[in-house]
Amino acid sequence: MSIETRLAELGVTLPDAPAPAANYVPYVISGDLVFVSGQISQGPDGQIKGKLGADMEIAAGAEAAKACAISLLAQVRKACDGDLSRLVRVVKLTGFVNSTPDFGDQPKVINGASDFLVEVLGDAGRHSRSAVSAASLPFGVAVEIEGIFEIR
Repeated sequence: MSIETRLAELGVTLPDAPAPAANYVPYVISGDLVFVSGQISQGPDGQIKGKLGADMEIAAGAEAAKACAISLLAQVRKACDGDLSRLVRVVKLTGFVNSTPDFGDQPKVINGASDFLVEVLGDAGRHSRSAVSAASLPFGVAVEIEGIFEIR
């Protein structure tokens, strides 16, 4: 089954790849790896803002992380000239969670991205990962995730 078909089954439409917010590129291809710059939590209604441990619950944070994963896939699609069939696997995610100093469930938040990628890609979505706290993130968003992907 194609990735696009699986996304459609899940009711997910990839947006256009978000443009960078400053003087950097959204992705770099080196050999068979695509390094995707950090994607902030945003959906069709705009940026998903909040601070875990203060004004946002874990489930909402996980949805924000899923939104980041959707943007990551959009960037990979762009890097592959629109052909997601070139995606071999997710190699690594690094997730940043806008959270209070005493919040310790960053992994549960980033699970929103990890679980989604496995749901879409199966075993090819399994990856290494870091999930860390950030005192703040750009524009007050809840989550930012960067990724490394293998392509053919």
